[in-house]
Amino acid sequence: MCGLPGAGKTTYAMGLVRRGFARLSIDEVVWQRLGQRDPGLVLGPEAFDHLKEEVRREQRQELVELMLARCDAVVDYSFWSRAARDDYKALIEGHGCRWELVHLKADRTTLERRLEARSAVEGANAVTVDATLFNRYLVQFEEPDGEGEQVVMQSST
Repeated sequence: MCGLPGAGKTTYAMGLVRRGFARLSIDEVVWQRLGQRDPGLVLGPEAFDHLKEEVRREQRQELVELMLARCDAVVDYSFWSRAARDDYKALIEGHGCRWELVHLKADRTTLERRLEARSAVEGANAVTVDATLFNRYLVQFEEPDGEGEQVVMQSST
């Protein structure tokens, strides 16, 4: 999976789960470890990044185990950088498996509308993304181009 916040990655991934795929999501594990235990707990950026990296390492190992068992899996991450995508592609190919890069795209209005609606809900996928953070994401996201990606356009409805 690949795309900006609000592009529909989790919705798409959940469709694959209904078809029998295992799903790996850093956001959900981080939320389980923090959000459910103490909803008022706020980690500083460094501690939060450390926790996310710890979960990423654990899920990377889980992905290896799923590949060894020949199970279909979807990695429900944003994959902002080409380097991160290339790293996972090498990992998957190194285990004799086939990868697909699904790039979910939506126009800015759709993304902003979805993020606004999402911030009003509780749960792992209800991360608030304010305008400043959203603009930073727009600038930092390395859109896949020529990486074998399958582009899925999301409508504004």
